[in-house]
Amino acid sequence: MTDPAARARLVEALVATGREDRSAFRTVYDLTSAKLFGVVLRICNDRGAAEEVLSDVYLTIWKRAGAYEPGRASPISWLATIARNRAIDWRRASARAPSTPLHEAPDVADDRASAFDLLAQDEGARALHLCLDALDDKQRAAIRTAFFDGLTYAELAEREAVPLGTMKSWVRRGLIRLKECLDASS
Repeated sequence: MTDPAARARLVEALVATGREDRSAFRTVYDLTSAKLFGVVLRICNDRGAAEEVLSDVYLTIWKRAGAYEPGRASPISWLATIARNRAIDWRRASARAPSTPLHEAPDVADDRASAFDLLAQDEGARALHLCLDALDDKQRAAIRTAFFDGLTYAELAEREAVPLGTMKSWVRRGLIRLKECLDASS
């Protein structure tokens, strides 16, 4: 969401949703449903399941919108994190196979840019990508795969043939360095 006016509209709608404004919640849904559906579908790899998970995502947004702090995160990043976490929870609960790589994912009816492309365009994404590039290769690959492909620590450890504790350390240390870098660039 690179348009400052669109971002401001989404922030305003999200804050109003926190005050239980149903009309604002509808605006949040209209502005974000296609993007969040893309995030969820990519992780669930099942259209029906993605639709159910998306319903849970918006229920969570309705309940948690009051906790959104505009100065801490971009609205689409905050919303995409909720969507990603719900989709991963669904995968864990259903014990599904790992998600399909993006180039093999089924087509989504929405012909707009993918959720990842939209997130990459977000103003905070530039700083994130610069900071990600500053990480060592193992940390960067683990974080990108966990957050953009929705893999769990166990799946990452298996994929990289390393102990689970090692994978958790790579991700934890990488996230600490990432936070430090992002804080320094703010």
